[in-house]
Amino acid sequence: MTRRRLGLVTLIVGIAVTVWVAPTIGVRATRNARLTADEPQYLITAISLGEDGDLDIADERREGRYLDFHEVGLPVQEEVRADGTRVVPHDPLLPALLALPMRVGGWVAAKLAMAAIAGALAAALLWVAVRRFAVPLTIAVVTVVAFSATAPLAFYGTQVYPELPAALAVTLAIGALTGAMRRTGLLTLGFAVLALPWLSVKYAPVAAVLAGIGLVVLWRRDDRRAAVTLVGAFALAGIVYLWAHHALYGGWTVYASGDAFVTGEASVIGRAPNYLGRSQRLLGLLTDRGFGLAAWQPAFLLAIPALVAVLRRRPRGWAVLALPLAAGWLNATFVALTMHGWWWPGRQVVVVLPCAVLAVAWWVGVYAPARKWLAAGAGLGVVTFGWLTVEGLLGDRRLIVGFEKTGNPWYQAWRLILPDGRLEPAGTALLRVVWISIALVLAGWGWRSVGPLRSNSPVTRVVRRRVLVPSSNP
Repeated sequence: MTRRRLGLVTLIVGIAVTVWVAPTIGVRATRNARLTADEPQYLITAISLGEDGDLDIADERREGRYLDFHEVGLPVQEEVRADGTRVVPHDPLLPALLALPMRVGGWVAAKLAMAAIAGALAAALLWVAVRRFAVPLTIAVVTVVAFSATAPLAFYGTQVYPELPAALAVTLAIGALTGAMRRTGLLTLGFAVLALPWLSVKYAPVAAVLAGIGLVVLWRRDDRRAAVTLVGAFALAGIVYLWAHHALYGGWTVYASGDAFVTGEASVIGRAPNYLGRSQRLLGLLTDRGFGLAAWQPAFLLAIPALVAVLRRRPRGWAVLALPLAAGWLNATFVALTMHGWWWPGRQVVVVLPCAVLAVAWWVGVYAPARKWLAAGAGLGVVTFGWLTVEGLLGDRRLIVGFEKTGNPWYQAWRLILPDGRLEPAGTALLRVVWISIALVLAGWGWRSVGPLRSNSPVTRVVRRRVLVPSSNP
């Protein structure tokens, strides 16, 4: 395949996804507001950065600058400091990215910028799938579109949250780690890793894993100078991050400026976390009736056999998919306060969904029987997204409140066999057992679908010697 052809297809997919998700700009979040929860907080900070060059939103709040996109009173998330300044407890990189669009075209331009990020993410996923994981172009296109044009990635394409920029950063890091890791690759990895905690401190575990993999790659190829340089850069960046947060937010993290964390910044995790209870999210993040990924895009169920197949076959770059995904999923399971909240489902795991998408693309590329299931899931996911969008544009459906009441007959039938972890109706425990069994069957399918590398092959010896093998492709 020529680079020109891949570049053209990548551009077309990126533009198509941008255009596909953009209409959700017109769908209200709730009956009373276009945007809700943290979205207005990000945009009012973007206004302050674009006009005043600082994070203090006291004057913007006083002047009601949020009324264009949040018609009711803006909830208070930030403490009022002794000098009267107010800084919302959210990391500043997303508002910085949206400062110019907000100044030029207001909240609509900001959401269009988010849609463009959705297109860029789809394009990056396609490029990485083909160039780094040798996925055939047609299969890569189908896989990327199946997930990029459906929930949750498509909905977060116009919602003002750092989830999609973070997913893009992870995708770029994957591309860098599975490439030659020369100057361009190192710079890409460095910027991607550094961007994650500035988008949100909750992405720090994923950033740390990506950074660790990069150091392992450099060390094992005896590029000690680059490894030491990278360590120094990350250490300096960490010091700057902590200093800046103390200066801007008054603590180690943005939560220090929040008015809700009266017992300290760590209370964002929960005052008395029930980690055993949270363990239900390990599968619930995928299969929950309202907030699970598969509820709105059944093709995400293919991530289970795909990841098992990746772990058994261990293709080049397998660790770059498995380890960040594990870090993000465990963080969403045990650290996040809740998986059910005032947002579109899947928010806590969007950052690592590129790992799952690329794993599915690789697996479908080597295991033809899975392709029909991917196509079926893609179709259902696209219909579900389109149905909700039309309901929101033409009817009274809202994206954050009442989305489970959609008139989509497929979802209303499908939801009956999914466990409801929020309301816990009768039969929920039984449904959890059923879905654990289904997950085990899917895992077994993935294990049988591919054979292990031959123990005496040169590739196996390289894989055993090195956690991952960078490509020679730039």
